[in-house]
Amino acid sequence: MLKSLFSFLDDPRMFKKILIPTDGSKLSAQAANKGVCFARTIGAEIVALHVTQPFAATVGFDGMAAAYAITDEDYDRTAAEQAQKYLQQVLDRAATAGVKASGKAVSNFNVADGIVHAAKEEDCDLIFIGSHGRSGLSRLLLGSVTVKVLGLAKVATLVYRVKEND
Repeated sequence: MLKSLFSFLDDPRMFKKILIPTDGSKLSAQAANKGVCFARTIGAEIVALHVTQPFAATVGFDGMAAAYAITDEDYDRTAAEQAQKYLQQVLDRAATAGVKASGKAVSNFNVADGIVHAAKEEDCDLIFIGSHGRSGLSRLLLGSVTVKVLGLAKVATLVYRVKEND
C-alpha cells in the first residue's frame, strides 16, 4: 500500500502540468524557482498563477480605498500590472530553464480558493506551493494560504518550505 501512495517516485512523469502560484514576494519567488526546476527535472510544463483579491475586499478591510481615494478602475489596473510583473518573473525563469510555461491572473476573495479553482480550470495535476513553515500562534494570526490550499485541493499538492535567509 505504501508503494502505491508513493508511486509517483517511480514515475514522476505522471505530473505533466504544474500550477505554481506566486504573490511576488521574495519567498514566493524562491518557491517558484524550485517549482520550475522540479518541472524541468520531470519534463512537465507549468502554469504560473497570481491571485488578486477584488477591489471590494480592500474597501472594508482597512479603509485603504477611502484613505487614498482609490477607484475600482485604478485598483484593477494596478493589480493587473502587478500580476503581469510577478508572472513574467516566473515565465522568464521557465524560459531560461527550457520549461514550457503559461501565465494566468485571476481574482478571488479567497486566494486559496482561487488557486484550487485555477488548478482545476487549467487541468493541472500538481500544485507546487511554498510555505514559510510557521506554526502555532503565528500561523493562527497570519493565516496560511498553503494550509488552506491543502484542505481544498483535489489534486496533488507539493509544499516547498522556503528559507527566509536564502
